[in-house]
Amino acid sequence: MEKVPEPIITDPIRFTKQELAQADAHETSLTDSNKEFILEYPVVYIVYDNSKKGYHVYVGETNDIEQRTQEHLIEERADWQAFRKSDNTMMIVIGHAHFNKSLTLDIENTMMMYMLGVESVQKLNNRRTNQQYKYFTAGERKPIFSKIWQQLHELNGDLFPIEEVIRDSAIFKASPFHKLTKEQETARKKIFLRITELANAHATGQLIMVEGEAGSGKTVLLSTLFYRLSRMNQDSHAKNYMLVNHDEQVKVYENIAKKLDLNIETVCKPTKFINNHQPDAPADVVLVDEAHLLWTQGKQSYRGKNQLQDIMARAKVTVIIFDPKQILKTEGYLTSNDILKLENHARQQHNLIQLKEQLRIQASESTIIWLRQFINQHVVLPIPADPDYDLKIFDDAQTMYQTIRQRAATTEHGLSRVVATFDWPYKNNDRHHRYMVTAGTLSLPWNLQLVPPRGQKTLPWAEQPQTINEVGSTFTIQGFDLNYAGVIIGPSVKYRDGHLIFDPSESYNKKATNHRTLANGKRVDVHNELLANELNVLMTRGVHGLYIYAVDDQLRQALLDAATRH
Repeated sequence: MEKVPEPIITDPIRFTKQELAQADAHETSLTDSNKEFILEYPVVYIVYDNSKKGYHVYVGETNDIEQRTQEHLIEERADWQAFRKSDNTMMIVIGHAHFNKSLTLDIENTMMMYMLGVESVQKLNNRRTNQQYKYFTAGERKPIFSKIWQQLHELNGDLFPIEEVIRDSAIFKASPFHKLTKEQETARKKIFLRITELANAHATGQLIMVEGEAGSGKTVLLSTLFYRLSRMNQDSHAKNYMLVNHDEQVKVYENIAKKLDLNIETVCKPTKFINNHQPDAPADVVLVDEAHLLWTQGKQSYRGKNQLQDIMARAKVTVIIFDPKQILKTEGYLTSNDILKLENHARQQHNLIQLKEQLRIQASESTIIWLRQFINQHVVLPIPADPDYDLKIFDDAQTMYQTIRQRAATTEHGLSRVVATFDWPYKNNDRHHRYMVTAGTLSLPWNLQLVPPRGQKTLPWAEQPQTINEVGSTFTIQGFDLNYAGVIIGPSVKYRDGHLIFDPSESYNKKATNHRTLANGKRVDVHNELLANELNVLMTRGVHGLYIYAVDDQLRQALLDAATRH
């Protein structure tokens, strides 16, 4: 591809009738030809107001910036009234020699995705998503956007941080403004069609089940559904909810709702939804992320027997994101027959959707196969050479940690952390004792023990800066990804007779090693499944690389040998 021209970006202009009327005087730095691309071509524009609480931002695109600006100056919508009343509201207009309608719509959508991930942005006011697919200049979107963002960063580094910092944030990765793959878009259309068909039904219990392994794009799909349904809610009286039984993920969805001015009360954990709703007044649509974390038995805070059944009884349509290989606790255990019944229930209603693409791990097919063989078949095959994915085996945990620290120290590889199987003691409510993970010469505290800097506590665990000095677990990293993941495989995972085996006596994860009482009253040992699932979650976090240290001598040697047999 030929090198794309530089974008044309105006200096910030005060968003007042008088200042905008004199905009030409503000743009003496622009040549006549550049002014043409601003005034006579499609453009993208950003209106923003800065207060003590943060930025309030609007992103738009138009074929006629002068006319569109005049329309905004008289709009009665509350957000535009607030912009006009503020003395700090500014406007930036972005042009480019290659802009056409499709490309500006695409750039607008990408800009919204980035602005959502900016920590200093408090509210992002937009009313639509504009994902574009095939058009003449589609291949130029990424390089043009990067040039735009770089120039904006030079104008205002607070509002437009370094691009890689944005891309590392969990809210960016879960943004509803991501361009969906064909597989995701097909699924979205099917789900919306079914929701529309069932919208006026009085019956409850309709289940739409989306299955996919870790990294298949399930969360982005669900986030897109959540955003679009929430926007539809503003024009109707529909009652829709987003549930997730994971504290870290609840933070992300609450942050999305807050920034996009959606009803934050519609985001909650399953038990709260169940306790606050009755079957005789069902919600319209309930979305459940990480449905494999739902409880299938009662607990102190939950007096039912099956959270999914209770949710379905309180909703006309329930949409769940599900991966059986991410069930981690006996309290959420499902037998293979239970899972089959669930799939058949959805299939009979033509509501079973399966995502098969791997979107997280940026590795070759041979590396993906190696990982699947290790995780699912419990064998250690020769590790393939892969120039695109950094898969390394370490014989010293301290060296692995230092390598992760080096990765985390660079902007490009910033979100890199060490995680481990739950094979060392930890109590979340004990603030008087520091629980450590010790592997060889390495000793680091478990997650959630070091105090985060002021204002960082609401961020997901991996995004808090002090966590580079901690070891994460499935409880803090499930549902998220890292640029580079350093995995300490603890002593509960051993290598004997050519296969991985799981030793429950070496695990401190009692919620995986305790026996489970099934519906028929039989008590069963399910540690082989749940400890394997724990390993699966940890091994599938790294986007660009995976570093492994195994505590078990035989497993470590098998992995080291595999690394030399390309």
